[in-house]
Amino acid sequence: MWDLGVFADSNAVKSVSVTEGDSVTLNPDLSVKQSDNLIMWNFNRHLIAKITTNHTSIINYVPDGRFRDRLKLDSQTRSLTISDITTQHAGVYQVTISSKIKSVYRFNVNVYARLPVPVIISDSPQNSSSSSSSQQNCSLLCSVVNVGHVTLSWYKGNSLLSSISVSDLNNSLSLRLRCLDDSYSCVVSNPINNRTKYVNITDLCRPCSDCAFCCHASEALARLALSVVVGVATVAIVVYDIITSRKGVNERHHDLQYKTAS
Repeated sequence: MWDLGVFADSNAVKSVSVTEGDSVTLNPDLSVKQSDNLIMWNFNRHLIAKITTNHTSIINYVPDGRFRDRLKLDSQTRSLTISDITTQHAGVYQVTISSKIKSVYRFNVNVYARLPVPVIISDSPQNSSSSSSSQQNCSLLCSVVNVGHVTLSWYKGNSLLSSISVSDLNNSLSLRLRCLDDSYSCVVSNPINNRTKYVNITDLCRPCSDCAFCCHASEALARLALSVVVGVATVAIVVYDIITSRKGVNERHHDLQYKTAS
């Protein structure tokens, strides 16, 4: 008979994160080799695999068959490998190792969907005629669909501009930007992975006179101010020349009258 009077229970639950479609190995990492009589792996209290002294077996006691052809047991390390994992395999796994000491180890497996590359499109109003509306020609929309529990963010270089965390499966984040350059990027991320899409201004923001005015307003104002200054200076010079010329004519006319009178 087994002596089950001594019981070792690891209170700490090891958290494991994995991307959907990958494989994950749950290893109790036993520092001292034990003479095991029985090892049992459970998923949410359902027995899924066990190792006895002379036999290793995969037991599919989960009713929906989600583990079929996905489990592998290692009799040396007592580890359990789950291949081609899906979100249906997320949950608490427990391994019970029975010998003179009964040991229990728990793993909380989090499965995250494989992230798509974000999509960036121009979000400009169509057929804009006014200057105020045409200045939005460089607005962009970044979106990601059919993925949950992610954060969607806009960056300029390494600086975060805006972000939103979403939990359902169809969300988008938009940020109105003008006078853009290629240093902007949109990033979708979860706790274990991220995907980035960089802005290509040439493809997304087509050149137009209004947008050019928007992006070069400071330069245009500077040129306008310079033109005004030059114009005023020119008028001043012309007026000065006219006044000077009239003064000279009047002085000559006065001298002529004086000589005639004498």
